Amino acid sequence: FGIDVKLPGMLHAALAQPPMLGGKVRRLDDTAAKGMPGVRHVVSTSSGIAVVADSWWQARKARDALRIEWDGSATAALNDGSILRGLKQASSGAGLVARQVGDADAALESARRVVRAEYQLPLLAHATLEPQVCTADVRAGACDLYIPTQSQGAAQAAAAAAAGLKPGQVNVHTTFLGGGFGRRLEVDVIGAAVEASKEAGKPVKLLWTREDDMTHDAYRPPAWDTAAAGFDGDGRLVAWKLHLTGPSITARVFPGAIPAGSVDPFCVEAAANFPYDVPNILVDWVRHEVGLDVGYWRSVSHALNCFVAESFMDELAYAAGKDPAEFRRALLAKQPRYLEVLEVALRRAGHDKPAEGRFQGIAVMEGYDTFMAQVAEISIADGKVKVHRIVCAVDCGQAVNLGIITAQIESSVIFGLSAALWGEINVQGGRVQQTNFHDYRVLRLDEVPAIETHLVSSDNPPGGIGEPATALVAPAVCNAIFAATKQRLRSLPIARHKLA
Repeated sequence: FGIDVKLPGMLHAALAQPPMLGGKVRRLDDTAAKGMPGVRHVVSTSSGIAVVADSWWQARKARDALRIEWDGSATAALNDGSILRGLKQASSGAGLVARQVGDADAALESARRVVRAEYQLPLLAHATLEPQVCTADVRAGACDLYIPTQSQGAAQAAAAAAAGLKPGQVNVHTTFLGGGFGRRLEVDVIGAAVEASKEAGKPVKLLWTREDDMTHDAYRPPAWDTAAAGFDGDGRLVAWKLHLTGPSITARVFPGAIPAGSVDPFCVEAAANFPYDVPNILVDWVRHEVGLDVGYWRSVSHALNCFVAESFMDELAYAAGKDPAEFRRALLAKQPRYLEVLEVALRRAGHDKPAEGRFQGIAVMEGYDTFMAQVAEISIADGKVKVHRIVCAVDCGQAVNLGIITAQIESSVIFGLSAALWGEINVQGGRVQQTNFHDYRVLRLDEVPAIETHLVSSDNPPGGIGEPATALVAPAVCNAIFAATKQRLRSLPIARHKLA
């Protein structure tokens, strides 16, 4: 792992970063830090002040002794309220069409009954177990980088820019990742490590603290989405409209990849491929940047959009007076792969006869060419939800390693359930409020439900398995909560809500 790297003569660095997003150093007094044991250098870098010392703990203690006056004016007005207001205001405008079948607006106008709902999704951190870390060894005309990274090319380019070298002069040594989930596509830890090594003339391992990591992430985007559907006089679903609003990760990470006036395909996943047989469909997207960096998070926008789409489908089933499973079955008759995973999940979960006091919820989705259905089984006690089982049916095409598939499903479910229950990043005055696992909760051992993975045999080409299961957890659990309480949750995390 990156945190384990040891090189001859290596020094260690801790980084003082601005407590507010986008902050800059206004004034620095490093007198006390320079006089502390083991300290070799104090380096002003592109992302903060790095203290380089013989050990990381010496660097960390000296970092905390720095007296820094920060300029946080760039994001002083950024907070939860301003982010949500901006999303809502942007949502009132017309979106770019991601999918259109028939005329959904006209069908809604003429529908006998129209159902509408609004959904809010929060910022989320990646919260990798291993914080960001990078070891750089800069020498004349060369740089070796030892780093847990998901993007070697971007890492090489970032190191070259910081060292004043050509990319071909940088060797990237990829270590194991102590958790990635999209976080290690980012290269924000590299510049300071390279700059510190260049100044010190020795290899330098720069390690962020947990608090650094939590408060300086590239967060999963927030969203404000609206949905509308119409039924005709015979109770048939004749219109479906999903209006998505949020920022574009791709436009930041790959400038120029999303031309002006174009839909970011990563923002409409699990929405544009709406599988249900409805004659009039409109899915559109409004791009609205929220004033902070957003990044790819396990399942990217599938988790956002599956929550909206599958929560709303459940709501429509109840509006139509039908069982949610039967409602989906009828609308998936032309989608055999969706239908098969749904049937397998329902059968394996014993959907017709849940245990007394238990309630079940359903979600289906295709992501990364893998078709999946989940059934969540829960109970409610003292206003809190307990998730007992997650049953997952998977058609990922031709399967190669069944153990990896099971491990990825279990990991994805735990990751998704942590986010669904508690995941939320709050911003006030440009500062992220959560700092560690005491206020950014993840599942503990005794909270992990039974997770069942049932693989559907398939001759289709292999699909992805590392991410899609994350996306179905929140809607399946929230649909089960409705079955138990008749309380419809249209925002996350679940901990925001008082359950009856």
